[in-house]
Amino acid sequence: MEEFAALLDALVYTTSRNRKLALIASYLRAAPDPDRGWALAGLTGGLDFPAVKSSTIRNLMMERVDPVLWTLSRDFVGDTAETASLLWPAPEDAAPQDDLPLADVVARLASLTRASAPKELPLLFDRMDARGRYALIKLATGGMRVGVSARLAKTAFAQAFDVAVEEVEEYWHALAPPYTELFDWAAKGGPAPDLANVPRFRPFMLAHPLEDGEVDLADYAAEWKWDGIRVQLARTGGVTRVYSRSGDDISATFPELLGALPIDAVLDGELLVRGSAQGGEAGGAASFNALQQRLGRKTVSGKMLKDYPAFVRLYDVLLLDGTDWREHPWKLRRATLEGLMPRLPQTHFDLSALVEAEDFAQLAAIRDTARDEAIEGLMLKHRTSPYVAGRKVGHWFKWKRDPLLIDCVLMYAQRGSGKRSSFYSDYTFGCWDGDPDAGAELLPVGKAYSGFTDAELKMIDKFVRQNTLNRFGPVREVVRQLVFEVAFDSVHTSKRHKSGLAMRFPRIHRIRWDKPAHEADRIEGLRALVKD
Repeated sequence: MEEFAALLDALVYTTSRNRKLALIASYLRAAPDPDRGWALAGLTGGLDFPAVKSSTIRNLMMERVDPVLWTLSRDFVGDTAETASLLWPAPEDAAPQDDLPLADVVARLASLTRASAPKELPLLFDRMDARGRYALIKLATGGMRVGVSARLAKTAFAQAFDVAVEEVEEYWHALAPPYTELFDWAAKGGPAPDLANVPRFRPFMLAHPLEDGEVDLADYAAEWKWDGIRVQLARTGGVTRVYSRSGDDISATFPELLGALPIDAVLDGELLVRGSAQGGEAGGAASFNALQQRLGRKTVSGKMLKDYPAFVRLYDVLLLDGTDWREHPWKLRRATLEGLMPRLPQTHFDLSALVEAEDFAQLAAIRDTARDEAIEGLMLKHRTSPYVAGRKVGHWFKWKRDPLLIDCVLMYAQRGSGKRSSFYSDYTFGCWDGDPDAGAELLPVGKAYSGFTDAELKMIDKFVRQNTLNRFGPVREVVRQLVFEVAFDSVHTSKRHKSGLAMRFPRIHRIRWDKPAHEADRIEGLRALVKD
């Protein structure tokens, strides 16, 4: 456990990607099995301990530390694990104890129940120093926040043992922690994991943003970029799995798809829900807001399946009838996919249509109509491109529609996390519900924490501190004075905000220091953009 705690400590204090890769790779080479496998699972969010939540830690702390001191400290530090690890009143006369292997810690956490956790966790905390407690809490609650994505961890694994990251990713998602077969193969020179009869994830091919003049349209095919979630359906030996773009198995969230694929294949597409249930075009795709009703659910009710039926709009074919099509050119894969469609049920699959245009000017005009549909823009795919993992220059491009812009007024600010824990960096903003000069109310419509520079963050933070009206824990209500020009992709009805509206992908486009708050936009203008 001490080595894992040291790794987390080092990761927290470096922002260098290469340094993080080196730290993880070094740990993986040195740590014993199965500790390194459990560490890898912890870093990538592959562990779940239902009995230990952030509230469990808070309750433990408030029993042992003055509640006011705890609340003020947590609000100032901005991280529960860091605050608790430093404030924990460890017994001064505790006898030194041997370090626990990480595997033992994982086993103890897995054995906890809601009833036993408040009794067992303090025993673990008491035998560790502050760094160990920090690592334990991060591991138990799953909120690492040390700047390590799953992709970075896989890359570090590949570098540690000199294997291809694409191979690592293919095996990774078919195995369970502590990934014994993966380490036997990569670290010990054993055979590759035998996954012949296991439906498994293949890394997605991704696209670069399109820049002016980058491509000759004659060499590329255009198709819509649909506004759903990119998924991969993999069926092997009659068993089907649905994977997200990060390789997470989301099959349980969309059970209606598991029996829909009648043949062994691996297909790439966009998961959407039917528009008919939402008043849209019968059988067409509803907005992303409708799809959100299905996302993240561990159990799906019959009513949910009926009201928000899922289907997949197919983009590509990776494997079919025992043939790996990934090395073949796109135009041949497309023909193969078109030939496959009659074998698939229309209730659960359709084909993403190609977009024909004589030149870029015509294609741009077509793209401008995208806002009326459940799409994000266009994709341009080189007709001879193979299907390769990651972003390869010149193969695929994404040409997203221009964002919508609206002027909003800052209403609330909250401290960020990690390196932003000392700054008010999460902003809730609103629009006027009528004429502000006539006493109209400002209603929240969205929240953003990106789109500004570090220098601008410091300026906004200073404004928040100097213009605070009220404090609600870590949240500050501010004077209705600062205007943000907010960029967003679309707007939908929502019960989360008093305005009844919520933006999709809001981000700060500009800070309008020059603009009076009463000149910000009205709710009615935003409501007119709703396409639910």
